[in-house]
Amino acid sequence: MPRRTMIEAIRDAMDVSMARDSQVIVFGEDVGFFGGVFRCTQGLQAKYGKSRCFDAPISEAGIVGSAIGMAAYGLKPCVEVQFADYVYPAYDQIVSEAARLRYRSNGDFTCPIVVRMPTGGGIFGGQTHSQSPEALFTHVSGLKVVVPSNPHDAKGLLIAAIEDPDPVIFLEPKRLYNGPFDGHHDRPVTPWSKHELGEVADGHYTVPLGKAVIRRPGAAVTVLAYGTMVYVAEAAAGEAGIDAEIIDLRTLLPLDLETIVASVKKTGRCVVVHEATLTSGFGAELSALVQENCFYHLEAPVARVAGWDTPYPHAQEWDYFPGPARVGRALVETLEA
Repeated sequence: MPRRTMIEAIRDAMDVSMARDSQVIVFGEDVGFFGGVFRCTQGLQAKYGKSRCFDAPISEAGIVGSAIGMAAYGLKPCVEVQFADYVYPAYDQIVSEAARLRYRSNGDFTCPIVVRMPTGGGIFGGQTHSQSPEALFTHVSGLKVVVPSNPHDAKGLLIAAIEDPDPVIFLEPKRLYNGPFDGHHDRPVTPWSKHELGEVADGHYTVPLGKAVIRRPGAAVTVLAYGTMVYVAEAAAGEAGIDAEIIDLRTLLPLDLETIVASVKKTGRCVVVHEATLTSGFGAELSALVQENCFYHLEAPVARVAGWDTPYPHAQEWDYFPGPARVGRALVETLEA
């Protein structure tokens, strides 16, 4: 099976989708001739022409608003916002238009768009290139929110997102773009923290939206993570010698609550890990759901390990991230509680 980076897997997903369906189009900031700032769309314009892969003005509201109109008339736009930090001008279009179109029209119109955006830190991008805004979208009914952790899932989830009849927010962890992250590093070997490539099948396949996967079976404590933090959790459990069951959520909305509940009822303990800010982060929702569904099985309070409640720091980027040391302490404290 070919081995690819996440960038290559994401590009392959769009290539496969465009080849199978002439209604799929790709556009956004610098995605056409340049191939995207991270090269996720490199070669697509040359292969499919300027009518199906093209550059858009630097107007996120215009990009998403145009995609919504195209989707309402039968196209399937997969648009790129250059960084998740830039999505806020488009937030009204996503929340007030895309997420509500099916319901507002009583099903007469749907909005099959995908909004791709690089998310999280790891490239020393500072406050305007490193944010993790997933919780802003999981709060919105009518959206699906996806965060892949490896190249295989990235391709399958993106194809599934493009084929989905409703809007999907597709968040791509930048630290994983050039290879799965070695979670043992609290500091980067390079700004990208390159590790090994992932096995990605050729051709068309999908990974179902709304289905988590157990990355590491265990019996002592359940760890809920997504994106880059899956690797950090694996490293922390390994270093601490803890028999942790690590669940890669993959899709935050809809959430695979069945897999989470089954694991927590088995282990009796739960630690939630995410890179985004702690307060009102998605970990708060996960913690509440675990408490509501597993209360009589819990042997300790649900713990959260997350980013600082500060604007994103530049010089302290690798202290801001939950690293193996912080996650390991939370695992030990949860087991001792």
